[in-house]
Amino acid sequence: SGRLDRLFHDIAQGTRPDNLALSGNGDRFHGQQFPADFISEAVDQTRGWFYSLLAISTLLFNKAPFKNVIVLGHVQDQFGQKMSKSKGNAISPFEALEKYGADPIRWYFLSNSAPWLPNKFYDKAVLDGQRRFLGTLYNTYAFYVLYADIYQFDPTKHPLEQSALTVMDRWILSRLNHTVGEVDDHMTNYRLPEAARSLQDFVEVLSNWYVRRSRERFWRDELDADSFAAFTTLYTCLSTLSRAAAPMIPFMTEDIYQNLVISVNPDAPESVHLCDFPVADEAMIDEDLNRQMAALREVVSLGLSSRAAANLKVRQPSACLYVKGTEFDQAFRELAEDELNVKNVVFTEDARAFTTYNLKPQMRTLGPKYGKLLGGIRTALQGMDGNDVVDTFARGETLNFDVGGTPVELEKDDVLTEATQKPGFSAQTDGSVTVVLDCNLTPELIVEGYQREVISKLQNLRKDAGYDVTDHIKVVYRADSELSAAIEAGRDFIMKSVLADELTAGEAADGKECDINGKKAGLSVQKA
Repeated sequence: SGRLDRLFHDIAQGTRPDNLALSGNGDRFHGQQFPADFISEAVDQTRGWFYSLLAISTLLFNKAPFKNVIVLGHVQDQFGQKMSKSKGNAISPFEALEKYGADPIRWYFLSNSAPWLPNKFYDKAVLDGQRRFLGTLYNTYAFYVLYADIYQFDPTKHPLEQSALTVMDRWILSRLNHTVGEVDDHMTNYRLPEAARSLQDFVEVLSNWYVRRSRERFWRDELDADSFAAFTTLYTCLSTLSRAAAPMIPFMTEDIYQNLVISVNPDAPESVHLCDFPVADEAMIDEDLNRQMAALREVVSLGLSSRAAANLKVRQPSACLYVKGTEFDQAFRELAEDELNVKNVVFTEDARAFTTYNLKPQMRTLGPKYGKLLGGIRTALQGMDGNDVVDTFARGETLNFDVGGTPVELEKDDVLTEATQKPGFSAQTDGSVTVVLDCNLTPELIVEGYQREVISKLQNLRKDAGYDVTDHIKVVYRADSELSAAIEAGRDFIMKSVLADELTAGEAADGKECDINGKKAGLSVQKA
């Protein structure tokens, strides 16, 4: 107390110590612990805590006691009312932890909005974040564990730098390192929702694009170099994610880390929370690869929309997909063909063979100029080639013709153009990119469609029966002559796809009636 008395006496006299000695630890205090990197409290502590600290520190040391302040908004109910006991809308944190778990609650508050904004807390909001991020991450982790256990895969024996990486592997590793750098930058600058969204976006593409597109590489009669590359790539992504997401979801990431890392490397830090935050490897980031994959995914999205518009299932092969407005390399083209189930992807700058335009007069501009001639103009436009008219306007020219002997001159703004596809084709456009799906089915394509639909139904029957992914089965089918011929033509393809040791025509007592692209069939599966 004597030292403090002297301190305040000096301050009262207008002097201030440059370096306050606190129990002999002044150098340590000022050099390592003061000022704090950041402090955090709710907005109602602006005066009671933030200002008090600032005032005292300024009085004592003539400097702020913290470098950054994170002000937290209040928690609200689903109607936007501040939670309070008096209103009866407060939720016990212990009940919430018991109901949802710590990680989903942490993730919700970190990802939903900036910390300084109010947050509505209610079931649907928390569960949606739990499903979209934590659920997707866990399912991807469970997928890896399932197949790694089956094949006893040891990542320490297959280092990444020695793996025969495919374009998909190199792309997801590029995205991984880009995401790590992004998350690091966001968290360094206290952009917490942005960091969370970067992680969520990566987990989404890891699960719904990389793993889904690479699924067959994890399941083969005997693993080869391609399979090992897939396992190593997915292991690298998951083990890196466990460290990158650890500050946000500490419990799930600890489980993943213990099972994936500690189980194969006992010399690793004993907890994910004792690990360094991952560092982005700039050499692994390939912007051209990222650009091409983004273009591919846009084409796939438009292609799926074209199938939906034409009411054509993805399992039904199509002859061709025409793409205008973007391009990518052959490896990406093969991915697009497989994903969209088309025999060929063709890049073109002329879609007039598949698309045209409906033409209508713009009443707002043509009414004052041509009045009674509007009916004749509409008829004339309907008889023109829509592609030719659009090309004319694209060249900066006007459209000239006669209606009942009266010359008509139309500019671009005088004509309403609506893109449409010709019969047998389904087109979708987004910005400068247009895709056109050839929906004309040959007998060969129809047969393959039957085969793929049978495979899908058999896979569902396997799942409903609770069979393991490694279980082999026996299949009995009943179908008309056309469908039976299609099944027999694809016998090897079907049996390999569903792990069937036998495929027999007949009637099974426990058979299930199925619709195979409009044809009725009876299908039965039994464990071999």
